[in-house]
Amino acid sequence: MTEQQIGPGKRVTLHFSVLLMDGEVVDSTRERAPATFTVGDGNLLPGFEQSIFGLKAGDKRSVVLEAENAFGPHNPDNIQTMGRHLFRGQNIDLQPGVVVSFADPSKAELPGVIQAVDDDKVVVDFNHPLAGRDLTFQVEIINVVDADAQAVQLS
Repeated sequence: MTEQQIGPGKRVTLHFSVLLMDGEVVDSTRERAPATFTVGDGNLLPGFEQSIFGLKAGDKRSVVLEAENAFGPHNPDNIQTMGRHLFRGQNIDLQPGVVVSFADPSKAELPGVIQAVDDDKVVVDFNHPLAGRDLTFQVEIINVVDADAQAVQLS
């Protein structure tokens, strides 16, 4: 039986690290359980998913994704200025860098990062924290199986 390669219809188990271009690690599975996803399920960035097509168990790769193929460009339209009065009565530390969670019209959670605060206004950035950043993804493929394969029970 030939080793299966990553592509449509495959379930993949892997370790990954996401690094800024200066080498700072912003996320990694190396110190915890590996991640498992099904190709096309939306759990991975499409640019990253495409970059590992053809890999098989045991393969390692380092991939640089430009911002446009990672979390997208930083969009100035996603920075909103709100009246400070909207935060009264809420137990929120209104300081730059604090992540605040809002509900969008569909009641989905929408996180924003406070950028600035003054007496009247709070400036909140709703861009993904990694938007506008080129990133390096380091990956080690552990297993590739058909997505509809039964999980093997280890005893």
